[in-house]
Amino acid sequence: MSQEIAVVGSPDFTTGFRLAGVRKFENVPDEEKAEALDDAVENVLTDEGVGIVVMHDDDLEHLSRGVRQDVETSVEPVVVTLGGGAGSGGLREKIKRAIGIDLMEEDES
Repeated sequence: MSQEIAVVGSPDFTTGFRLAGVRKFENVPDEEKAEALDDAVENVLTDEGVGIVVMHDDDLEHLSRGVRQDVETSVEPVVVTLGGGAGSGGLREKIKRAIGIDLMEEDES
């Protein structure tokens, strides 16, 4: 079974991914993030059809401690945050953890 990409965030954030063909998404308007973001993230983390979850880096600040820990330690699905900030440098490590090899490793020859 092939897994899909899911996107969680504001409608402005998810629209571009939807136009690119991403079918699984959770729209959480900015004014509802405090109440609804935890549930939206938990929905995609527990969906067995999802292999990669994409979120905006700033949205991590809106998550409760428990859900944020789930996001940061999730191996499958792997959670990728976009938008700069401190979390952006971890993409290489997250991919390495998810697939077991470092795709960006340089040959020592």
